[in-house]
Amino acid sequence: MKELLYAFLIGGALCTVAQILVDKTKLTPARILVAYVVSGVILTAIGLYEPLVKLAGAGATVPLTGFGYSLAKGVEKAVNERGLIGALTGGLTATAAGITASLTLAVGAALISRSKPK
Repeated sequence: MKELLYAFLIGGALCTVAQILVDKTKLTPARILVAYVVSGVILTAIGLYEPLVKLAGAGATVPLTGFGYSLAKGVEKAVNERGLIGALTGGLTATAAGITASLTLAVGAALISRSKPK
């Protein structure tokens, strides 16, 4: 039960910060998305995101910072296994399932819904 509480609180805090950035700054959602992914990579590289993942589980891996975490861990693993070429392939290998799922769901949503002009 404690794990669920931590996941909810930490995941909610990450999402709350993003919503505040959307509401209170002139940053576009795309820039906030990129900032979250890059911050996930940087926090993983300096060793601060791994303890958060261990504490919050999906509360830390599901938000966009978690995607950055997955990219960084994939690159780290691939570089250790294959050397420098792993820096180019590790991130995509580690996140392939998530990327495939998002693309498949986006195509499915596009096929069953109608776009509306603004």
